[in-house]
Amino acid sequence: MRGTPMKVFVFDLVPYAEHLDHLRIDGHLPYPMVKKHFDPKVAVKTYAEHLDAWVELERLGYDGVAFNEHHVTPYGLMNSPNLIAASAAQRTRRLKLLMYGNLLPIHEPLRLAEEIAMLDCLSNGRIICGIARGAPREYRVFNVPLDESRARFDECYEIMRRAWTEESFSFAGRFHSYKDVSIWPRPVQQPHPPVWMPVSRSKDSIEWAAANDVPITPGIAPGAAREDTVKYYAACLAAHGRRITPDHLNITVDAYVADSRQQAIEEYGPYVMYFHNTLFNFDHIRFSDVGDYHAKSAADHLRPELRNAAFDDSIRARDLTMSDILQQAETNAWGTPRMVADRIIAEAERIGAGTILVSMNRGAMPQEMFLNQIRRFGTEVLPILQRHQIVRVPLAETAA
Repeated sequence: MRGTPMKVFVFDLVPYAEHLDHLRIDGHLPYPMVKKHFDPKVAVKTYAEHLDAWVELERLGYDGVAFNEHHVTPYGLMNSPNLIAASAAQRTRRLKLLMYGNLLPIHEPLRLAEEIAMLDCLSNGRIICGIARGAPREYRVFNVPLDESRARFDECYEIMRRAWTEESFSFAGRFHSYKDVSIWPRPVQQPHPPVWMPVSRSKDSIEWAAANDVPITPGIAPGAAREDTVKYYAACLAAHGRRITPDHLNITVDAYVADSRQQAIEEYGPYVMYFHNTLFNFDHIRFSDVGDYHAKSAADHLRPELRNAAFDDSIRARDLTMSDILQQAETNAWGTPRMVADRIIAEAERIGAGTILVSMNRGAMPQEMFLNQIRRFGTEVLPILQRHQIVRVPLAETAA
């Protein structure tokens, strides 16, 4: 049976390239991170180094690079994924550019549709348009009510889709209205660039993705919750007369190539701890405080014993220790090239995912260390993955 050759993207958060541990107060960075803490020279260096790294990704044959959107945080200097996509589009010729993703509820949809169309022209059809709802704290930054998140997301996407696909359109909605609009330029990819969506825990997001035939990233970590998400997504696709394929699924993988697993732990572990303890926890709003951002039935697609845990973010309230790192090393793709390739293939086969989003530069990793990972993975792991074909989504078969 012919399948889908695995595609490999590097997922790059573009974190501020200087460690900020010294600013922590009672275990957390201060909010807001005021101007005196920001060094524009570090930001200039951050963007330049990551764009150079993406050029190296293309040289080595990676399929794409993914980057997201966050605001007022050193976690990632990706206020506008579209701006850095425009820069990357001019420095590369083949690499796919996945903005993962624009946060629809806080944007003006017509402007967003125009920007994506312009980017598709600038890149000659290499854009993948990731869309997401965003972290609750970003609604506070932009003064958007959390309980409007779902309605704003739905309306924004409908406007974008119509702007891309219709000769001209008019729209009168709850948040936006337009009359007789026809955008220029139009996307190179027709009817529009591919649209992907990360799904962390919300049943209604899975249902929306299936209804619109949008590929998903089912959660951020391996395990039963990811399995249940894929099963429910497959069932929802089937309800709309569609059959799930490996092209519907992409999964995130944390990888580090070394001469041994122990070496990977020693070299990579400190950066993973910094990422979680300092960056990931910055200005986190607990799920218990987000009100109607999540529907009450958001976790109903999960098996009963997982439903409460889906909204348990207590781990973010404490620092990771080296003991936690050792535990992560047992499940993550850390170790020799063969160990890394085998672990990634096993998870891709188990889920039925045709695309892998690899994180390999957690924390403010030095540029040479990041480039070394890009090169070792690119020469010793990437060819193995790209030769491998994913032929089925076994979880859909067990759910049938």
